[in-house]
Amino acid sequence: MTRASQRGMTLVELLVAMVIGLGVTLAVSTLLVAGENHKRTTTSTNDAEQTGAFAFYALDRALRGAGSAIAESAFPTDVGVLGCRLNAGAFLPRAAAFPAPFATAFLGGAPSTLRVAPLLIGKGQSDNTASDVLVVMGGSGAAGGVSRAINGTGGSTSLVLESTVGFSQYDLALVSQSGTTDCLLEEVSSTSSPPALTLSNSAPYPYYTAGATTTLTTLASSTSSYVTPLGNAQANNVQFQLFGVGTNDTLYSYDLLQNQLKVGGTGADTSQAIADGVVQMNAIYGIEGTATPGVIGTWAGPGDVGYDINTVMITPATMETIIAVRVALVVRGEYYDKNPVSPTSLVIFNGYTNGAGTSLSQTIALNSTAQHYRYRVFEFTVPLRNMLLLAGA
Repeated sequence: MTRASQRGMTLVELLVAMVIGLGVTLAVSTLLVAGENHKRTTTSTNDAEQTGAFAFYALDRALRGAGSAIAESAFPTDVGVLGCRLNAGAFLPRAAAFPAPFATAFLGGAPSTLRVAPLLIGKGQSDNTASDVLVVMGGSGAAGGVSRAINGTGGSTSLVLESTVGFSQYDLALVSQSGTTDCLLEEVSSTSSPPALTLSNSAPYPYYTAGATTTLTTLASSTSSYVTPLGNAQANNVQFQLFGVGTNDTLYSYDLLQNQLKVGGTGADTSQAIADGVVQMNAIYGIEGTATPGVIGTWAGPGDVGYDINTVMITPATMETIIAVRVALVVRGEYYDKNPVSPTSLVIFNGYTNGAGTSLSQTIALNSTAQHYRYRVFEFTVPLRNMLLLAGA
């Protein structure tokens, strides 16, 4: 054994070893922190991607069915469904505001004006004031949607048709008349006495509608009235929905017919959360061109003259030209980075113009706090297949 090995470590050697150890510890810690930050960033980004993909799926599914069993009522002649004020039970037209996020600005706080349309866009009418509200109405394709004329004198609980073939218990139908403001949602209780559809105004038929301004008795006794089948209440295949973004950055839907509450008897009159992390949702109309049926000729924003929600929903001729919708979703990740990681603004609908050549692009400003989050913008165009069929495509 040498003398050097017997004397142990000197103070200098100990300090050198400590410095080396601290350096290794610092390097490992730096790698661990960087790895953890990268993991959180990746996870947050992936969550935003998944949120956007799911929100896209939910909206795409609803929008593609817009106008089902409704659009056909305008062909070959108008039977009064498009643009009529929807009467359903005792809850539509609605006296009070809809639940959040449709409580503050939707229809200017006057929900009683809501009318039947395959698709409506309420510009900035979500509760967060920046997002649009999408109104999507459609029935079941299996119901056919072929309107049938009243063929005899009915009453407050019966509709006389030439034939009741295809109708069954719990079916929902709109009773309308061209030139009449209101249309009435009714629920079939029996088809046992053809050619009359028997309606019920008691449980378990929550959708009986007597009508206020225009009564069922008046429409049922006129051969100028029509009955348009929509679907079945028990099957819950009639989708009259609102979509909007709340102040808590969550995308919501609301069932205008409150099917779960009315048919199931449980739950509350409330909106349903679809996806969180959705900061903003906006949309523009795809308008049919004059040259080729069923082909988009131009675009229109919900703030353009003639395309605001209050004008579109009383103008069937305009509804019939809307054959697509382009939706933009701005989704934010949950991870707050200590440094700004996003630009000062995001742009949606870049390059899109309306018929007058005015740009439809929108700039979304991000303040200093918002820039510490990461964002994903999803833009997609959804063809309204029922309106395309109506257009002769």
